[in-house]
Amino acid sequence: MTAPRILLVEDDPALRALIVRALKENGFAVQAASAAPEMWAALEQGPADLVLLDIMLPGTSGLDLCRQLRQRSDAPIIFISAKGSEMDRVVGLELGADDFIPKPFGTRELVARVRAVLRRPPLAEGQRKDSQGELSFDGWTMSLPRRQLQSPSGAAVELTGAEFDLLVTLCDNAQRVIARERLIELSRARLGDSSDRSIDVLVSRLRRKLSSSGKEAPILTVRGVGYMLNAPVERR
Repeated sequence: MTAPRILLVEDDPALRALIVRALKENGFAVQAASAAPEMWAALEQGPADLVLLDIMLPGTSGLDLCRQLRQRSDAPIIFISAKGSEMDRVVGLELGADDFIPKPFGTRELVARVRAVLRRPPLAEGQRKDSQGELSFDGWTMSLPRRQLQSPSGAAVELTGAEFDLLVTLCDNAQRVIARERLIELSRARLGDSSDRSIDVLVSRLRRKLSSSGKEAPILTVRGVGYMLNAPVERR
């Protein structure tokens, strides 16, 4: 069985060597890069099964690289960074990252997180298979192929990629309570452990946008459990 190929992008030589050694000792094939040019050169040699990406890199930042990678590939991305604030995690989530490990971290934790992310189904399998057509609820309309949301008055409402995916997940499970951890998993909004509040921030943003028509947003919080879209959903 071929070892999973990990692409590490880290500019600190000592930390880069430590991570490479730990991953290789645990059965992974590792290719290391210190900045964007080396990363792209490595990807030209073949796709990676997972990318470990530092945020603070010389030249192009890890956030910009994540955005560019997401336009080309669905390979899982884990941020490793000394910047570990909630906003950094939210930004990473919205750009499409799968996890976020703040520095300093232990190599055992890093290896465990890499394995956990690799166990998840590929993004294409986790998305709705019937991604054509529209979803409608409470006067709102979502175009799945165009990834657009239209208000009851017909106005276009701008959503980030993470907000759109989260709303689709809520619609797929309409009028059912979804545990917070399960909602994170289903929407691929996976950043950090269960104490990470990134999903709560996204729900709060969705509520504000779904309240723009003057009606209360139909997203309910079930205290101690999770969230629910409290409206029937029609599919066309």
